This record gives sequence, structure tokens and C-alpha cells, in this order.
Amino acid sequence: MRWNHPKLGLLSPARFIPIAEDSGLVLPMGEWVLRAAIREIGELHRSGFPGLRIAVNLSGRQFQQVELADLVAQALTENGFDPVCLELELTESTLMHHTDNNLAVLNALKATGARIAIDDFGTGYSSLSYLQQFPVDVLKIDRTFVMDLPDAAGSVAIVDAIVTLAHGLGLEVVAEGVETPEQLAFLHTHGCDEGQGYYFGRPTSLAEFRALLEQARTVE
Repeated sequence: MRWNHPKLGLLSPARFIPIAEDSGLVLPMGEWVLRAAIREIGELHRSGFPGLRIAVNLSGRQFQQVELADLVAQALTENGFDPVCLELELTESTLMHHTDNNLAVLNALKATGARIAIDDFGTGYSSLSYLQQFPVDVLKIDRTFVMDLPDAAGSVAIVDAIVTLAHGLGLEVVAEGVETPEQLAFLHTHGCDEGQGYYFGRPTSLAEFRALLEQARTVE
């Protein structure tokens, strides 16, 4: 998500999401993002690109909404969207507070059929016992552990540990912030399932993304 500011150009979420969180605007903004993502990727599904997954970040404020699971279910139903193609991302620090309530919300979200991912894994208040309790599908390795690969011994050890832990629990692993072929090669050989980052592509409009899909299909 980017804010196309009339004077400052495209602003990253780091510039405006904290303000939206403090003001409460993150709730209507988050609902708009969820509905738009499901609607737009659903249109791509119907126009010849089935199976595309979309990951949507949920803020801490959104996660506290009583009607969150109902909102997700409604958006999926209204668009006839396959729920397995929707991934809901929550940060580790968000999940570590009020774990009993969080478990109930996660179970309700999981009941919609969507996948659940823990974003920025390894940067929060890690209590590994919650991984056995929460209905999670994906762990996302924070970019701070990826940026110095493959040269930093500490990052190598942490990434290896996260991949081993996740796979031992039957979870998929996604590395964030992949920017170089060396990082990609390391992650691939060390068992990481997927990667995201500027190495693969930068933020783009829906029209540009569709053009990339069309181009890839032509090459195939």
C-alpha cells in the first residue's frame, strides 16, 4: 500500500500507518484494503490467472475488532473468492498480547478458510509455545535477518533455526526483503519455501502487475 501524496510522491506505509493507527483511521483504511485486495485479485482469477494468492497485513487495532472475522467472511462471500488464496498477516508482537483472546480471534479467522501468517518473525517477544497453540500456516522471516546473508554468521544461524522450527511444526517459511541473487541462493539451499522483496519486483500498480502476468504467460 502506498499513499500517492500530491507533493511528496509515493509514500511507504512506514510514513503514514503509525499516524493512521493513532487516529483510528487504520480501521476504515484496513477494511478498504482487504475488500480491494479480494475484489481485484478475484478479477484476475476470473480473467485467466487462477490460484494467485494475496497477502493482507492486519494491524493491531484491526485485530482487536470484534467483527473482524465476520468482515473477512463477508468480503470473501461477496466476491466469490477462494479463501485459500487469501493470507492474513499479523505481527508477532501483536499476537503475544492477550493470548487467550488472540487464540479465539485466530480460530475465527481460520474458520473463514484463509491462511494465517506471522509477519516479522523473530523480532517480537518470542514465546515459542504459542506456535503450538495458534492455527498458523506461515512464518515470515524478518528482513533484518535476510539483509546480511550469506556473510553474517549470526543471521545464517537464525534463519536456519527459523526454517527448522517452522518445518518441524508443519509451517511454510517466507523470507522478507530478498534483494540479491546471493540471498536467494542461500535461502533456496537452506530450505526456505518462498521469498519476497525487490529482487522479484517492486511495488506496482494493478495495471502494471497484470501486464507482467500477461508477459509471463506469453513467455510460457
